[in-house]
Amino acid sequence: MNFKMISRIYAMILFIEALFMIPAVGIGLGYGEHTAVISFLVSMAAILAVAGIFALISQNADKTFRAKEGLVCVGTSWILMSLLGCLPFFLSGEIPSYMDALFEIVSGFTTTGASILSDVEALSRCMLYWRSFSHWVGGMGVLVFLLALVPVSGKNQGFTMHLLRAESPGPDVGKLVPKMRQTAMVLYMTYVALTFFDFLFLIFGEMPLFDAVCTAFGTAGTGGFGIKNDSIASYSPYVQNVCTVFMLLFGINFSCFYLLILRQFRAVFKDEELRLYLGVVAVSIILITLNIADLYGSVWESLRYSSFQVASIITTTGFATVNFDLWPSFSKGILMVLMLIGACAGSTGGGIKCARILLLLKGVRRNISQIMHPQKVQVIRVNGKPVDERILSNTNSYLAIYVTIIVVSFLVLGLDNFSMTTNFSATMACFNNIGPGFDAVGPSCNFAAFSPFSKLILIVDMLAGRLEIFPILILLSPKTWKRS
Repeated sequence: MNFKMISRIYAMILFIEALFMIPAVGIGLGYGEHTAVISFLVSMAAILAVAGIFALISQNADKTFRAKEGLVCVGTSWILMSLLGCLPFFLSGEIPSYMDALFEIVSGFTTTGASILSDVEALSRCMLYWRSFSHWVGGMGVLVFLLALVPVSGKNQGFTMHLLRAESPGPDVGKLVPKMRQTAMVLYMTYVALTFFDFLFLIFGEMPLFDAVCTAFGTAGTGGFGIKNDSIASYSPYVQNVCTVFMLLFGINFSCFYLLILRQFRAVFKDEELRLYLGVVAVSIILITLNIADLYGSVWESLRYSSFQVASIITTTGFATVNFDLWPSFSKGILMVLMLIGACAGSTGGGIKCARILLLLKGVRRNISQIMHPQKVQVIRVNGKPVDERILSNTNSYLAIYVTIIVVSFLVLGLDNFSMTTNFSATMACFNNIGPGFDAVGPSCNFAAFSPFSKLILIVDMLAGRLEIFPILILLSPKTWKRS
């Protein structure tokens, strides 16, 4: 294990995390929130001190970097960022419990949006900003940001590929351009541009500047931390519709946007994952609209609510405009299925991902065909290209581990003696990085009532879900830490 090279990355990431806190300090000064500002300054000093220690450790580091180092680096970096990133909440006293502060920031960085706060509006403005900005940082990933801006390794070391593969969502990571660092730059430029356009449309809807910034961060990262107790419900229908559109856009594989820039419209139109994603969205909106039509004043109002909530759940954003926990069981069942499916691979959304669902469906069809025609050799294709059997094997392994973690987490949460609906939806909401669940963790409730141990389990679930399970499992494997 190349600990010195990993330490160098730690130092860079923590330095970036400290820099990211500077705008929050400025906001705090502008609003006269002196206690909160001091907590940020102390946190920044602590983070920079730890970064300095790692920088000293990393002197004369060997730049050799293998897949194992990439997975370990990503998993531990996110944990380290969270352990230190929650300090402003805790030191300011706005979240008195360190475990609750850690839960909140992990929920932010992993773009989950699950909260322990019963009164969000009681937080200072700079804390609300940091809370929402954590979504934007975690949406694309701080390591992708690092790869896009900082040349941290020599040529042909495999550094960028290993880190990008470990942090990016989906069954496989490919290059948009010949070099992986350029790919990271393309991804982040697209991310920044879409965030900016989202912000502009919100401003055009006469949304207050601070609200627009925080909402754009939450939408872009598909995180869902709102700055109001009712999430997005008190904003105008225009703002809600803008959020609906941009949530769906951020749930699309970013490679599709790159193809649009290259004017390869046919390739985008024929993308099987995109068609599955949009098809599931359309069918879900229609079914829920018909099911809840009697609850609201008109079909158009039902359509607006159903469209927003479908977009929010399938992209794992977690914003809410209504208390969907009061909807009929059929509509809630659809939302539960959408929690499982999730957004596209290569997006900022969570869940199993439409790409994996597509591969699993094609794999089932091939298995049925092979039972009837044992001698026939069949290759699974996506977008006309054959899929490597290694990717199919990894997808099956992912699903097996996914189900195992869901079952174990659900059983452990049962120790708190909440309802089965609460425990299962809480597990699903955290592991799929969605945010709100049903019953006691519905859109009008929070996760504060869980015990510290259950919160720790949910924290692990959030990290495992955001990092696609394997980087966290690698950390728990004794073989990872044995000398080669």
